[in-house]
Amino acid sequence: MAISRDKKEVLVKEYLDQLNVSEAVIITSYSGLRVSQVEQLRRKIREAEGSFAIVKNTLAERALKEAGLPVVEEMLTGPVGIGFCHHNVSGVAKAITDFSRQNELLAIKGGLLGSRVIDEAGVKNLANLPSLDVLRAQLLGLINAPASQLAGVVAGGVRQLVNVVSAYAEKEAEA
Repeated sequence: MAISRDKKEVLVKEYLDQLNVSEAVIITSYSGLRVSQVEQLRRKIREAEGSFAIVKNTLAERALKEAGLPVVEEMLTGPVGIGFCHHNVSGVAKAITDFSRQNELLAIKGGLLGSRVIDEAGVKNLANLPSLDVLRAQLLGLINAPASQLAGVVAGGVRQLVNVVSAYAEKEAEA
């Protein structure tokens, strides 16, 4: 069914808006998935702070060009769905790779991380990264570790001094 020119412009604008707020995009082939399965995938991606759209290849290609991103034509063939990673790249990548493991009809073709093209293995590597919350906690732990170690050293020195004074006081009390 043909799409009117106005509808095409609206779709390109929607894709462009998604691309502008996304830190990465993951391109998939969804051939054979039922609507309920696509909705299940969308739900998982929304939970990971992303979105998923079934796209028209030529319109997605036009939106990528307008956004100044590389166009990988071999990824934009056949039925294509794009996962847009808004804030949590590894979370969206994990949602898509987990879904593709459970359902072989969804195949990961690759994607874009910033303006860099990544392949399927790159997407799977992103999925193996810890989530943003875990990374923040690890960073805070690294920042906090020297301070807590310093506090332990200072407390240890004070503790030793108190033990020496206490032992000396006990010795004097006995004498």
